[in-house]
Amino acid sequence: MNHDQYPDIYLTDILRSTRTIALVGASANPERPSYRVMGFLLRKGYIVHPVNPGLADRQLQGRTVYARLADIPEPIDMIDVFRAADALPALVDEILALDPLPKAIWGQLSVRDDAAAKKAEARGIKVVMDRCPAIEYPRLVG
Repeated sequence: MNHDQYPDIYLTDILRSTRTIALVGASANPERPSYRVMGFLLRKGYIVHPVNPGLADRQLQGRTVYARLADIPEPIDMIDVFRAADALPALVDEILALDPLPKAIWGQLSVRDDAAAKKAEARGIKVVMDRCPAIEYPRLVG
């Protein structure tokens, strides 16, 4: 996949086929982008599981925060990443240990690591990087 530009149908398919999202790097600060995007996704009807080891077992926007992806008690369709780009390789390794695997990994704005993306794609996971679903959803889904 060319991660410089995504066909609209590629993004639309991910957004429409996703029901459960793990939001890695969730923040309790309402001013942080991860907090606002989580609220947006919840309002659009997604089931969002926030992930942040520093907030584990707390409630965030009515949802339990998990310390790590493996702690989430249901299969995840998409991992939405609010972490620094250099954290993506280790996060992909954590994702690849999940069973079942998610359908997609979505790296937020400035979150890009082509080698990590290639590793995930080799296992059949769709990857989007340097994009925000809260920007793409209104443009593509409505």
